[in-house]
Amino acid sequence: MKKIVSLAVLTALVAACTNPSGQNTGSDYGSDGFGEEVLVTGEDQTLNNTYLLAAAPKYYIGSAYKVEDVQYIPVEDLTYNQTGIAGIIPSELNGSKTSNGETFDINQMVATSKTLPLPTIARVTNLDNGSSVIVRVNNRGPFVNTRIMDLSPAAARKIGMTGQSKVQVQVLPEQTIAVKNATLGATTTYSVTETVTTTTPVTVEPAPSANATSGSEYSVQLAAFYAEDSADALASRMRTYGDATVVKEGDMYKVRIVGLDAAKARNVIDALRSNEGMAPGLLKNGRWVNADSI
Repeated sequence: MKKIVSLAVLTALVAACTNPSGQNTGSDYGSDGFGEEVLVTGEDQTLNNTYLLAAAPKYYIGSAYKVEDVQYIPVEDLTYNQTGIAGIIPSELNGSKTSNGETFDINQMVATSKTLPLPTIARVTNLDNGSSVIVRVNNRGPFVNTRIMDLSPAAARKIGMTGQSKVQVQVLPEQTIAVKNATLGATTTYSVTETVTTTTPVTVEPAPSANATSGSEYSVQLAAFYAEDSADALASRMRTYGDATVVKEGDMYKVRIVGLDAAKARNVIDALRSNEGMAPGLLKNGRWVNADSI
């Protein structure tokens, strides 16, 4: 497969980068806006998902750091659910060490993040086609403000990415806790399953307001934004699915459909996956639960 590799990629192959704060961020391949591989579709690749919940060499969050005068603040966030642009990790980095001591493997479903703990388990959905993949976030990057995540070539190929694409990234809280526990020596385990989205539109009856519904302990989270107007716009568009509202938590504006019982929540989740290509999260009485547990 023919590849075009930037000078930044070749530099990253021979030297590890350290940011000005002294925090080792692993392979900072994306700091100049380049370092992205373009894939050819249709290429077969052997995939291996058995490592997803395996213990890592260390559980790594790290302190706040800067790259080219941009500050990043790593934090544990089990509610992380954002949309943005994702790229593809160059395959030339195969075999290099990640920020938490793992070895990058182009055949694994892995990804990078500037702020999520390492490792974190997340579902990434290609918003152009609705395809999703579950990835293990195990490295820092990309240090380009236009991208929120980069995927391994195998993960990118699985969801039909051939270059930069708009995606939704949703942390899976139970699986993330499980891999953290495994790394820290605890014994809680969960299985990793992938949801297959369909192309047949799913209809959903709008739910009544949460104030008028008894037994409506479920809420479905669609996305989270730093910009309130973006959250308001999505909430307005999503009201066809139910009582869509914007909840401010910290610096984030989170769009949720509230006032749902288990049956309505299941219907809303299926409809959002099928019709909107989203990977919604699920809360029960304000606590995160597996979206496929109902």
